[in-house]
Amino acid sequence: MPRAFPLERVRNIGIIAHIDAGKTTVSERILYYTGRTYKMGEVHEGTAVMDWMPQERERGITITAAATTANWREHQVNIIDTPGHVDFTVEVERSLRVLDGGVVVFDAVAGVEPQSETVWRQADKYRVPRVCFINKMDRVGADYPHTIRMIADRLQAVPCPIQYPLGREEAFQGMVDLMTGKAWVFGDDRDQPPQEVPVPEECREEVAEYHRVMVERISETDDVLLEAYVEGREVSGEQLKQALRRATIAARLVPVLCGSALKNKGVRALLDAVVDYLPSPLDVPPLAGENPRTGQQEERPARDEAPFSALVFKIVSDPYIGRLAYLRVYSGVARTGAAIYNTNQDRRERFGRLVLMHANRREEVEELPAGSIGAAVGLKSTYTGDTICDPQAPVRFESIVFPEPVISMAIEPKSKADEDRLGEVIQRLTDEDPTFHARFDAETSQTIISGMGELHLDIIADRMLREYRLEARLGRPQVAYKETVTAQARAQGRFVRQSGGRGQYGDVWLEVEPREPGQGFEFVNKVVGGTVPREFVPAVEAGVRDALQSGPLAGYPVVDIRVALVDGSYHEVDSSELAFKMAGAIGLKAAIEQAQPVLLEPIMKMEVVTPDSFLGAVLGDLSSRRAVISGIETRGNISIIPVHIPLAETFGYTTDLRSLTEGRASSSMEFARYQPVSPSLVDEIMERGKGRRVAQRA
Repeated sequence: MPRAFPLERVRNIGIIAHIDAGKTTVSERILYYTGRTYKMGEVHEGTAVMDWMPQERERGITITAAATTANWREHQVNIIDTPGHVDFTVEVERSLRVLDGGVVVFDAVAGVEPQSETVWRQADKYRVPRVCFINKMDRVGADYPHTIRMIADRLQAVPCPIQYPLGREEAFQGMVDLMTGKAWVFGDDRDQPPQEVPVPEECREEVAEYHRVMVERISETDDVLLEAYVEGREVSGEQLKQALRRATIAARLVPVLCGSALKNKGVRALLDAVVDYLPSPLDVPPLAGENPRTGQQEERPARDEAPFSALVFKIVSDPYIGRLAYLRVYSGVARTGAAIYNTNQDRRERFGRLVLMHANRREEVEELPAGSIGAAVGLKSTYTGDTICDPQAPVRFESIVFPEPVISMAIEPKSKADEDRLGEVIQRLTDEDPTFHARFDAETSQTIISGMGELHLDIIADRMLREYRLEARLGRPQVAYKETVTAQARAQGRFVRQSGGRGQYGDVWLEVEPREPGQGFEFVNKVVGGTVPREFVPAVEAGVRDALQSGPLAGYPVVDIRVALVDGSYHEVDSSELAFKMAGAIGLKAAIEQAQPVLLEPIMKMEVVTPDSFLGAVLGDLSSRRAVISGIETRGNISIIPVHIPLAETFGYTTDLRSLTEGRASSSMEFARYQPVSPSLVDEIMERGKGRRVAQRA
């Protein structure tokens, strides 16, 4: 397939935001105005093209990131529409990993919301340049200047408004382009382009001030413009535009636009900003990775002539064509039938078919050139985060790190036939979603599934029924507590068995110490003198890893711990891998018990928005739930309450909040961190943790 557009005219962008900010509505308008669809899909009617899953259309939310391709001003724009709900943050994480730019959508009334902060930090992590679109300017309470201030204060960004809105709330009718000084007004016909009008007399002074601030901020990023600005010389709009593009790509400025996607206002200008200010694959540094054969860092420039390399960022089980691997081609060309090498799995594979995605529809192609986002059929041993490349030029890019699940439930199939299929279905779903985990609890003979929230697991169960015809019951939600150590300790693990013939002998000494929160598990071999033969060290580590799955306090996994193998002994005849694996597990449990173990619980960052008349009742209820209130922000007659609250206290909170406030308050939350459980609750949680197994067995 010949390249449709030169690489400098390709844009790989994501639409990201808090839930209900209007991401999918923006995406649907983009598809319509670029000619990709002939009819506008509506989220509230369940007809959105990008929200194609039945669960998405029923709930009116985005659950899975959907990809598509559109053309605008002789540019190819590859778009990924991402979810805004905290339970599906994995979709944002893996999408941003492979995108070159992002459009961040804000609600003009709510401003910067909790999940807005989350997706912004994710974009910061992957150094993704952004433009901001302040949506819903026609709603009561819309406040363009306040939202811009929130972007600066909460996100620590430098917003650069390039538009000034004409009219407020229901009187919103258009905007002034600060680059050209022209005013544009929208009509009622969605297909009619905006009409140019004179800048209204009553706002000329404020428009001039916005223009001055824009020129000043852009000039501060460019020495030539700064010199001209200081000397009072005229700077052309084209010079400003080129300087803003450079500043945006360097993440020094964030262009800000406004509009109302639902009313079809401002979307064409947003598309122009995507083309004008967001980078092409040539504008971002070449992706660097490690050559697995030499250990050296190598770069892969975005050129079709370079060796092929791509990152797989998503796996989907398609009911019609099988297992789909979504990939971003960084260099070279992916061709149908070509042999490729997976450097993460050390496996050779072959492309079956290559497709371009349009939500859940596919367009088969012969090849995907550099800079493309597409999908491949036939990669059976490839998973999310894997690098695939030319076998003759291997490279391994940095993989994608996903958050750990915070909530668990037991799942039970309703029939024997469903029980036999449960393992296969769970394997497919865990391949697709790295934040969905499953394990079998041998003590209770139950399958435990874990995810990012109640909605996440509810969607999983619904998909099992609809897509795989598997009926299953979910138990009550359980908080995914963790355990860790707070001190150093040393203990012996000794496993000796004699049964007449050859026995079992394994003897190790282990030291444990705490690591910083979030650093996970580390195993270190400090044995000197061969007291534990080298071939048995992996078995010791395997035993340690097994023992970490069940801590001494209440049987929860142990995290953020460093374990060092420091000494031991062996028997020339009786020592075996099994004996040292058992010794490792025994030694770890003994060491943890001496290392002052503590119980950890997930803490959520939550924001409650309530009318002032209910503020006292809401604050009282939050205090009873062990919430830590970090301040109250007032906007008109609305109070915004940011809090940190234990996940265990949030079950059913939405329903209780509605009851307290006559349905007029709302809340949103995201995972913040794990922290030690209050001493007054430790015994209760420990008893619950130990007792749940007995109850489940019964």
